[in-house]
Amino acid sequence: MALVNPLTQDANAEVAELAKFFNETLGFCPNSVLTMQIRPAIARSFINLNKAVMENHGRVTAELKRLIGYITSANTGCRYCEAHTILAAKRYGGSDGRLNNIWQFRQSDLFTSAEKAAFEFALAASSVPNAVDASISQAMNEYWDEGEIVEILGVISLFGYLNRWNDSMATTLEEGAISAGEAHLKHNGWQVSKHQ
Repeated sequence: MALVNPLTQDANAEVAELAKFFNETLGFCPNSVLTMQIRPAIARSFINLNKAVMENHGRVTAELKRLIGYITSANTGCRYCEAHTILAAKRYGGSDGRLNNIWQFRQSDLFTSAEKAAFEFALAASSVPNAVDASISQAMNEYWDEGEIVEILGVISLFGYLNRWNDSMATTLEEGAISAGEAHLKHNGWQVSKHQ
């Protein structure tokens, strides 16, 4: 059961207008945002940060950003965000093979060496305590330029916030996200858990 009930999508006109962004990424406005809008300034700031972080500048594609968000969320155990990121990765062109094998990225030839470095960085950066070390930093600098590293860490940090928000709130998962989780993550032990 959710800690706080989300408001309706039309509860705040300014938030509703900004939240149209999620219709592209997910196909619906997430319950997390509908809960944040209880304090509209939080919802507005979050949506603007989300849009800035997820904006594309080149090689760090929309699909890759969602897969980085997935790795971050899986590492922290946020089932809500795992489902959302895998759904969004699919909407941005992720193949079934990549989505179904994301957690096995180290052994998979579906991911490039640069992507694997980004996923290792996501695991280390989302760990507590932080596990980014010299070898991970070296790999990141080998495959990504400074702007790309900022983009990647922006995604990891954004999902650090979301993982804590949604796990603490026990945010209710939406039907589309549940379907994506069951289709692509169930074989890795994913379940709706407390997000019912």
